[in-house]
Amino acid sequence: MQEEKMTSWMTKQMTAFKPGQIITGKVIEVANDYVLIDIGYKSEGYVPRMEFKDFETLESGQEVRVMLETLDINENGFISLSKEKADLLLNWDRVETSYRQGETIKGKILASVKGGFRVDIGIMAFLPISQTDIRPISDPKALIGQVFDFKVIKLDRSRNNIVISRRELLEAEERIRKTAALARLEIGQVVKGLVKNIVDYGAFIDIGDLTGLAHINDLSWSHITHPSQVLAIGDRVEVKILKINQEKGEVSLGLKQTMKNPWEGIESRYPVGSRIQGKVVNITDYGAFVKLEDGVEGLLHISELSWTNKVKHPSEILAMGDTIEVQVIALDQDKQKISFSMKALEPNPWDTIAEKYQVNSVVKGRVYNVTNYGAFVELEKGIEGLLHISNLDWSKVKHPSEILKKGDRIEVMILDVDPVKRRIALGRKQLINPPAPESDAENGEAESEEKSGEEPARE
Repeated sequence: MQEEKMTSWMTKQMTAFKPGQIITGKVIEVANDYVLIDIGYKSEGYVPRMEFKDFETLESGQEVRVMLETLDINENGFISLSKEKADLLLNWDRVETSYRQGETIKGKILASVKGGFRVDIGIMAFLPISQTDIRPISDPKALIGQVFDFKVIKLDRSRNNIVISRRELLEAEERIRKTAALARLEIGQVVKGLVKNIVDYGAFIDIGDLTGLAHINDLSWSHITHPSQVLAIGDRVEVKILKINQEKGEVSLGLKQTMKNPWEGIESRYPVGSRIQGKVVNITDYGAFVKLEDGVEGLLHISELSWTNKVKHPSEILAMGDTIEVQVIALDQDKQKISFSMKALEPNPWDTIAEKYQVNSVVKGRVYNVTNYGAFVELEKGIEGLLHISNLDWSKVKHPSEILKKGDRIEVMILDVDPVKRRIALGRKQLINPPAPESDAENGEAESEEKSGEEPARE
């Protein structure tokens, strides 16, 4: 009876085993080229040594997970087990769980391949170069053999395809560091930093766990055209926190804000109306920038260069580095703007122009320019008047060039003077006797001939 029960129990145990099943067994012998494992079957299992990565540390009595390949007992009296296949299935389960739950998984970078790296995470996975770090990798070979945490971002078991990322974990860590670092900062705080990069619009400065931007406008009180005029990569500087954007994790920095503002008290040093000397530091199409002291520059607009000369470009009068005298005509300390004038240092000739060129007086001048609607006549340097086409001659003129050309010296009559608009109207025909009017009889006869379509009689 007892034997029947034992036989029945063993039969149930044996029928519980199925090929392909993962079973926990106990090591009973470690030989040179194989390992015997007891899985509770009627015969021990046999596993080749090469399937154990940790063969050197394997000991009798140690529990291992193996796959039952077949229930058949071989000629040596063992059943066939596989540690390698069990590891593969178990690792797939582990990777899938990690993927579904968004957990990290450790892996060792084995080799550099096209577009990335081959990584052992228990199964071979692909690490794209773009997912390896948050910064460009200068030496890919230096990563081979290193162990890191990764995140599975793509998995297809049917194709044995696994794609992993280290960058996502690094970005998450950086966000945590940035959040903590931002919490420690306050607007107005002065911190030490290291210049990491310089671009056209500013400089990126490392202030610890954060890199902030110092815009070109916040680098110097003086006018600069490029940050490299003030900073170089590797410079250690003190900067002030100007703005903090918690959502974007961005910090705006200021270098000039750590220095004394030269615009403070500017109104007392350079009051409106004062005459001062400055140096031309920049010339543009619309004027020149004049430096009074470090950090204080103002604009001398092209319209403020001369009362009379028609200046097409400031370089006609000024050159870089010139020391000139100007008058302050406008100043705004809050906006840090100051405007200058050169012509304000001289009397405005238009203030007395009406006395000098009285209406109906006759003057001489030189034809300066000829246009479709008339000619500009220079009466003296910088003072011109318009001789309109209608005031050229008593006869009909189609174009002023029929009578005048540039450079001609002529006499004209002053017809009108407007000092406010700086305009002088001139006349030439007023100095010529008008033609005698035709008699009424002749006019009537000519009209009659025109109506009849016949030409007037000629003598």
